[in-house]
Amino acid sequence: MTSLAGLRVIDAATLFAGPTAAMMLGDFGADVIKIEHPRRGDPARGHGAAADGVGLWWKTLSRNKRAAAVDLSRAEGQEILRRLADGCDVLVENFRPGTLERWGLGPEVLLERNPRLIVARMTGFGQFGPMAARPGFGTLAEAMSGFAAMTGEPDGPPTLPPLALADGIAGLAMAYAIMVALRAREHTGRGQVVDLAIIEPILALLGPQMTAYKALGVVPRRTGNRSSSNAPRNTYRTRDGRWLAISTSAQPIAERVMTLVGRPDLVEQPWFASGAGRVAHVEELDEAVASWIAARDAAEVVARFEEAQAAVAPVYDVADIAEDPQYAALDTFVEVPDEELGSVTVQNVLFRLSATPGEVRWPGRGLGRDTDAVLGELAYPAGEIARLREAGVIA
Repeated sequence: MTSLAGLRVIDAATLFAGPTAAMMLGDFGADVIKIEHPRRGDPARGHGAAADGVGLWWKTLSRNKRAAAVDLSRAEGQEILRRLADGCDVLVENFRPGTLERWGLGPEVLLERNPRLIVARMTGFGQFGPMAARPGFGTLAEAMSGFAAMTGEPDGPPTLPPLALADGIAGLAMAYAIMVALRAREHTGRGQVVDLAIIEPILALLGPQMTAYKALGVVPRRTGNRSSSNAPRNTYRTRDGRWLAISTSAQPIAERVMTLVGRPDLVEQPWFASGAGRVAHVEELDEAVASWIAARDAAEVVARFEEAQAAVAPVYDVADIAEDPQYAALDTFVEVPDEELGSVTVQNVLFRLSATPGEVRWPGRGLGRDTDAVLGELAYPAGEIARLREAGVIA
């Protein structure tokens, strides 16, 4: 048995944040029905690398989801969603505020028909406020949250991540919000609306920047790979050209690192006893660590750090990840059969449960792959399904 078996979820969101939340639910057994436009599909199908014209990002993002193609801008498509929501527990959507209401699919309509429904609304800026109606993407959240301003080299420009970072964080936050709402439903018997703005969850991961700003007027600055909280913390190049990362967030680790690299004298300095003190002397600390590492090959450095019980890790690219024994031991990646490509390798579920583990049952499916099955479950006759397809309402 899986943890969320029996939970029915409609994923009517596009691109990354909302679909990521639905993916998390599907990983642990929820029956997730992905709703896409019958001609355009989800734009995520065209993002990233493709094999034989089939998007590979899609294979992970829409795993464990049934694929139904319905035009929600058409009256008959709207009726399909209403009927589908009548028997579902969660609707995940990311249309601009007012769109569902304009289509007669607003929360007040859906909750009147199904009072137990959780309507999970994911937008760039939330359902209200001066920017609510604007189109919003994760990139804007990375810019507005302060992330870009504090990322990059001190003398370089603000730096955006090369991935959908804010979307991923928002997707995880929405999955959590949905589970909180479902837990509340156990007590009240009623569903509710979740309003999540993509610009907000990323703030929570950036630390107490607003707290420090209000209390002390501190504005974070770009520090490259260094930390503003502790030192040494950086990437260092070895004699054989590999890059290693070290962290000394814990005081004992910092002491072990500096002793290992031959500078126990620095450990005895009064300023070494705090992260802030070490940051104030980061140049001296970094020079000691960098020079010691530069004189040795990566294998020796890693072995010596492990012997000293100090924290170190190689800077991997994906080829390194594929060969790493720890990831292999954890089954972090699994190969699953695929109707379009034969098989694909995707990342496994994010965590292991001892009694009710999740699993990747299938990768993202082709457009409209399960439309007939979904409508059949809603008691649409075969002839009516054929007529809707001919009219372009479904695919």
